[in-house]
Amino acid sequence: MQPDIETVFRIQKDNCPILALTDAKERMERLLRIDNYLRDPDNLEELFEALYNDLRKPKVEAIATEIGVVQSQIAYLKKNLSKWCRDHKVPTPLPLIGTRSYVRYEAKGVVLIMSPWNFPLNLSLVPLVYAIAAGNAVILKPSEISSHTSAYIKKMIGKLFDWEEIAVIEGDASVASRLLELPFNHIFFTGSPGVGKIVMGRAAEHLTSVTLELGGKSPAIIDETANVPKIARRLAWAKSINCGQTCVTPDYLIIHESIRDEFIKEFTSSITEFYNNSGEGTENSPDYCRIINDHHFRRLKFLYEDALGKGACVVSGGDFDEHDCFIAPTLLDNVSEEMNIMQEEIFGPLLPIITYNNRFIVNQIIHRNPNPLMLYIASNNRDNVRYFMDWNHAGGTVINDYMLGYSNPDLPFGGNNNSGMGRSLGFHCFMEFSNKRSVIHRKWGSMGMIYPPYSDRVRQLIKMMYRWI
Repeated sequence: MQPDIETVFRIQKDNCPILALTDAKERMERLLRIDNYLRDPDNLEELFEALYNDLRKPKVEAIATEIGVVQSQIAYLKKNLSKWCRDHKVPTPLPLIGTRSYVRYEAKGVVLIMSPWNFPLNLSLVPLVYAIAAGNAVILKPSEISSHTSAYIKKMIGKLFDWEEIAVIEGDASVASRLLELPFNHIFFTGSPGVGKIVMGRAAEHLTSVTLELGGKSPAIIDETANVPKIARRLAWAKSINCGQTCVTPDYLIIHESIRDEFIKEFTSSITEFYNNSGEGTENSPDYCRIINDHHFRRLKFLYEDALGKGACVVSGGDFDEHDCFIAPTLLDNVSEEMNIMQEEIFGPLLPIITYNNRFIVNQIIHRNPNPLMLYIASNNRDNVRYFMDWNHAGGTVINDYMLGYSNPDLPFGGNNNSGMGRSLGFHCFMEFSNKRSVIHRKWGSMGMIYPPYSDRVRQLIKMMYRWI
C-alpha cells in the first residue's frame, strides 16, 4: 500500500541518488514497461473505455492524440537516449590548453509532474517518460477532472513501478497544494496560466526550477492569398478535435475581409463532412468528443451568450445540449475585442472571427493579448509570412496547417511568458529534467604563469589570454 504524500517524497528523496546512477539501458527498460503495457489488447481496451467515459473520445482519436504520442516519444528515446547520457564535449579555448571540457547531464532528483484533463494520458506520460529517461524519481499528480483516465494511470504505474521510483497521487486542489509545499527538485506543470502563476509562486519558496506548459489565445491568421478550401478544412478539424479542448488549438481567427464568406462556406461544409455526413446531426457522430464537465460547459455557454448579447452573430453551428455536455463547432462573426470570448482562452469549439483589410491591424489585435503558445499563419505570400512572424512573438509557429507544433520531437515545444516557460519533447525535455553540470578536467599544465605576484608580464599575459578566448 502506498503511504502518505510526505513519506513517499522522503523515501524517493533517499532513493533518487540510486536512480541517478542508472545507465541508458536500465532507463530504457523502465520505459519499455510502459510501452508494452499500452500495447496489451486488454489494457488498451480498458484505456479506451476510460477516455470515452471522461471525454467521449473515439478510439481513433485516442490512438492519434494520446497513446500514439506516448509510444512515439518512447521510440524516439530508444534511438537517442544512449547518446544523450554520454558526456557532451565542448571546445577548449587556447588559455585552457591542457584541459578538456564537457557537459554532464545528471538527474535533478525528485520531480513533480502535474498534468491536465484535456489529454490526460498524453500530458501525464510524455513528461513522465522524459523524467525517467533523465534518471529521476517522480511523483505524478494527474487531474481529478479526468478521473477515469487518472485511475487507469495510477493502476498502470502501480503495476509497473515501485512507489520509491514513481508514485501517482490522485486528488483535488487540496492535494496539489500539499504537494507544492514539498521541496521538489523540479516541477513540470501543464495547465492554465492562472494556475501556472500559483505553481511558480509556490516553487519559488524552495527555489525549485519549473517547466510551465500553459496556453492562452493562439491566433490563426488567414490572408488573402491563402488556399481557402484547404485551410478551412484543416482549421475545421483543428478546432473540433477533442471538442476544441486543446492548448494548441486556434483560439480566434483573423481573416482578410475579401475571403471571409468563402471561408465560412468551406468551414461549414467541412464540419458537415467530418461529423454529419449521414445527416443525423453532429451530436450523433461517434467521432466527436464532449466538453469535460458541466462547469466547463456553462463557462463556454456564458462566453457564447455574452458574445451574442454584445452583437456577435452565429454563422455556423450554435447547437448546445447541457445534459450531454455537447457543443457543436461554432463560428461567431461580428466579434469585437470587448467581448469576454476575446478576453480569455476559450478551450472549446467556439471560433470567433475578426476581419481585417490591412495587415498592420493584425499585429495590433495580437499585441493586445499576452504572447500566445502558437501563432498560425495561412498564406502563400512569403512577405506576409515573414511580416507576421517578425512582428508577433509566440512559443511556436505553424504555417499553412494547424496542431503540428507538438508533433516533431526534434523541435522544442513550449510557450513564451504567459503561455509558458521551458520546453518539452525530445532532447529539450530531457534537458528540462536534467542538471547540466559543466566539467573542466585538467590533464596537464597549469595556470601558474598568472599567479601572484602580479608583475607587468603577468598583466600582459592576462590581456593576451582574453583575446584568445
